Amino acid sequence: METKINDAIRQALQQFGEKYFIEEALNKNKVIQDLDNYDRDLLEAFISNETLKSNFTINVAGNIVMQTNKLIELFEADEYWQDSYTKYSKKIGLTAGGKFIDESTDVVLDFPYKDTVLKASMSKEDTDKDDLRPDEPFLNEVIAKEEIDVLLDNKILVNAKKYDKSGEHEVDSFSDEDNLIIKGNNLLALHAIKEKYFGKIKLIYIDPPYLFKEHKEEDTFNYNSNFHMSTWLTFMKNRLEVAKELLVEGGTIWISTNEDGMHYLKVLADTIFGAEKFLGTTPRRTRYGKSDVPFNYSQDFDFLLAYSNVDEQNQVIGRRVERDYYISDDYPNRPWRLADLTTQRNFKERPNSYFTMIDPKTKKEYPASKKRTWAVTKETFQHYYDNGYIVFPDDYDFLNITKPYARKFKDEDLASGKLSSVISDFAIKDFLQELLNNSTNRSGNDELNKLIENETFSYPKPENLIKSILEVSTNENDIVLDYFMGSATTQAVAHKMNRRYIGIEQMDYINTVSVPRLQKVIEGEQGGISKDVDWQGGGSFVYVELMEKNRGFLKSIRDTKTQAELHSVFDFMLKEAEIDFRVDLEAVKETLHELSFDDQKRTLIKIIDKNQLYYNYSEIDDENVRDLISDSDYAFNKSFYDEGGE
Repeated sequence: METKINDAIRQALQQFGEKYFIEEALNKNKVIQDLDNYDRDLLEAFISNETLKSNFTINVAGNIVMQTNKLIELFEADEYWQDSYTKYSKKIGLTAGGKFIDESTDVVLDFPYKDTVLKASMSKEDTDKDDLRPDEPFLNEVIAKEEIDVLLDNKILVNAKKYDKSGEHEVDSFSDEDNLIIKGNNLLALHAIKEKYFGKIKLIYIDPPYLFKEHKEEDTFNYNSNFHMSTWLTFMKNRLEVAKELLVEGGTIWISTNEDGMHYLKVLADTIFGAEKFLGTTPRRTRYGKSDVPFNYSQDFDFLLAYSNVDEQNQVIGRRVERDYYISDDYPNRPWRLADLTTQRNFKERPNSYFTMIDPKTKKEYPASKKRTWAVTKETFQHYYDNGYIVFPDDYDFLNITKPYARKFKDEDLASGKLSSVISDFAIKDFLQELLNNSTNRSGNDELNKLIENETFSYPKPENLIKSILEVSTNENDIVLDYFMGSATTQAVAHKMNRRYIGIEQMDYINTVSVPRLQKVIEGEQGGISKDVDWQGGGSFVYVELMEKNRGFLKSIRDTKTQAELHSVFDFMLKEAEIDFRVDLEAVKETLHELSFDDQKRTLIKIIDKNQLYYNYSEIDDENVRDLISDSDYAFNKSFYDEGGE
């Protein structure tokens, strides 16, 4: 693989003639040896090369220091130096990863491509039938650093429109209060919004392509879901890492996954968010049994993995429960409720709380339990009783209790702001009820079909699933992100619940299903959770697209019918398209005519740089690019990236 860094290294080494080459093959063992020995001439050659200097040096107190360890790691990556000459002199032994085992000091859980970025286009227009599909390279984070920087740079946004109750309008500016829908590859779109939304997102909910042992109809999206394990982990890793940067302090991310991928995803997510930031696993019923299943065992659940970015002492989720309060003559202006007056600790753990409580009025005795002592101590009992915080069975005729309870005043409940815990609190058992019984795939499908004639989504998530998550993890005006937008369930629910939202989707159904669904939400549709939240319509959202670059060439190649049309497209590609940096373009020119028509199409598709499918924002003022952008879209980009107008 010839990257810019590889090319710079060869230029530096060629200054030494045949010293680092055997015929034309690189003698990388010699290079590693000299780097390890800090060869002065070699280090000077590397530092003199601007590409190598910018990628492999650091400035320490005004001094340039070469990071030889990174260079050595690069040379030990055999897959990037396939024509190299490798020889271990004076030593024979077992090796792993280019190093002798007795030299290794680390043992790690590893998977291929973990140090790579995979754009992973999800669209069928990028991966189509008849093997006319592009190869999407894994870009190594060290070797292809410059290529990755270009790949993940901000993108030009076009076709900006605002949708509200009066319809669709052209828009030339963006407000921080606007809801945002983006059409384009989600990894690239996430990086495009990273600076604007860094540390601002309260909730991320995603329903990514599941990892399946074999393709199943339960896959929610018409995506390329048949990933190999390492590919799927890389695909998820790249996106979760940038998503983590978008979360506000105390925000949460909820990931839908299936049983095949759940445990692998848990290990990966632990490394990204921290195992100590894991909130828990919540099951969701997807169906009610199926007979034709492997091992005759019907797995009727998928799962939600939830993480935060703060420690367990923080209240990142919870619910404000509507409680019933009593009003009594002794506290006429202070409604109150009962709460448990015992604690989970036993008499050995809390000896001061293991005592017989006596009602001061009736003198009746109430012994403590050895397993659950009182929540107050013998010394503090009188204080709590005098201030009205303890209620005895004989205090009120309307109470039917047999032991002392704690009294909680409504004004203190409201002042504390404390939320009830999720799931474990008896008062909010409806959270689990929704997930275990009322959030099946069929429910989601029925909801969508009532709004839009739909053949794209077999199993969209139901609105009450998203409502349950938003209720326990967000407040009104918080920002919600779903970068696997699909049929826009998350965005529809967030809109109805007065949350701000961002949705990202690459597939073309964004304009036939997702956006039309949100338009109906604005019009006041009454499906899903609408009646529960008294939804009456209103609101707006802004729609934009990442500006296409090479994707147009992919379509043109597929659409050609004759050799003449194909050669015309190839000529245009040579002038305007970005070609994969690994391709020997001269060899393609010389041999293309020798191939069949279909093989010529396959070849041209494969040589296009799939990581240059969109224009970077840094190109917006280039003369040839500026002519392709409307004045309103130009102004919108300047507004979105906070650079002012023209």
